Amino acid sequence: MKSEIIESLKSIVGEDWITYDLSKMQRYLYDETEPLLRPEACKDCVVVKPGSAEEISEILKYSNKTLTPVVARGGGTGVVGGVIPTESSIILSLERLNKIVEFDEKNLMITIEAGATLADLLEELNKQDKLFFPIHPGDEGAQIGGMVATNAGGTKAVKHGIMRNHVKALEVVLPTGEIVNVGGKLIKNNMGYDLLHMLIGSEGTLGIITKVTLKLYAQNKYNGTLLVSFDTRREACDAVPCILQEGITPLAVEYMDKIIAQNAAQQLGTKWPANKGSVDLIFMIDEPTEDALYASSEKIVEICEEHNAVDSIIAETTKEQRNILAIRSNAYGPYKDNIADALDIAVPPSTVPDFFDDITALGEKYGNHILSLGHIADGNIHNFIMGDNGKLPSYYEELKEEMYKTALKYGGTITAEHGTGKTRKKHMSLQFTKRELEIMKGIRKVFDPNEILNPGTIID
Repeated sequence: MKSEIIESLKSIVGEDWITYDLSKMQRYLYDETEPLLRPEACKDCVVVKPGSAEEISEILKYSNKTLTPVVARGGGTGVVGGVIPTESSIILSLERLNKIVEFDEKNLMITIEAGATLADLLEELNKQDKLFFPIHPGDEGAQIGGMVATNAGGTKAVKHGIMRNHVKALEVVLPTGEIVNVGGKLIKNNMGYDLLHMLIGSEGTLGIITKVTLKLYAQNKYNGTLLVSFDTRREACDAVPCILQEGITPLAVEYMDKIIAQNAAQQLGTKWPANKGSVDLIFMIDEPTEDALYASSEKIVEICEEHNAVDSIIAETTKEQRNILAIRSNAYGPYKDNIADALDIAVPPSTVPDFFDDITALGEKYGNHILSLGHIADGNIHNFIMGDNGKLPSYYEELKEEMYKTALKYGGTITAEHGTGKTRKKHMSLQFTKRELEIMKGIRKVFDPNEILNPGTIID
């Protein structure tokens, strides 16, 4: 990195908030993308840690003047290479912007700086027992701004949707340096184009998010976890829409191949409580009363038994619930060293059984034992393509493209919650027309005329 750039950044944020020693900036160069898939990070970078939106504004004005790329850095928990710099760049870390700005209980909203983590948010909300925030992508080190920028999902999307459903307002520094506020503490707002939702999920390519206002929800006092086992995927899949049609909306409905659950439990030094069947459904339920919780649980079990469930377990204690959820959270663990890719494909929920059949057939065709788990009630299934002794299989690209085309055949999407980043963008033409891609490129150009923000992500 040129010395004049480093000196200019020091004049903006101060010498203490600049890092350009390669040995001290390794954690800023990569995210959680599979090692076999990671784009090679550019080592000729500088990390800058601004303390305000105004400092970010000055950095972006300078970057526009010198045409120096800027990559916004959150918690680094993404898995598609979105924050990996691939050319000489200013890595702009939001970690100092970590304050709770306002807890507005009357409007059921909280305003928080973008660098605060999910753990910070949950800690603040735990000081009271009335309101909660539902989105949990699996890693509480994720920063709130990053969760907005990637439109994060997670387990509770069945009842509460994804990040987009809960963002009410943003403070954003545009690539040209202007500080703007979009959205507001409103139920209805129909004025002009919806820039708020355009910025959500833009992965740091349209602006730097510095402040977020989130919608909160009343917390039900009673919750429980059900574990139901089936002999076949199709029976498990077919039970889920029948439950939803009864008016029961669980917080989450998670699907796991039995072998994944057993191996994840073994790695944690515990046991998966369900022994029968080959696949499991995990239902997380919350209700305002204990009677309602039991009634919902009984109805879920009844419907599952009508679909040939072979076992059902109610996790009544907090310890039992935490054990099941800890094992589910560790599903990735036993396979981490030999996963070629973890695709987060989604299809309309009604088509999940047919999608599963097609994926199984593809696995047999290529001799790859594809393992599956995910958020079955919203059609978001994670499929692990296994590696070849720690290497990408020779057929990896061909198999991946066939899996993507299978999802699209059912009206699905290539990526449901992981984002596009740098590892998925080359397949965008499978899902979008040439004209749609041209419109996306045009939008990016309007926001970022000199193309300085996060080059190589989503749209080149």
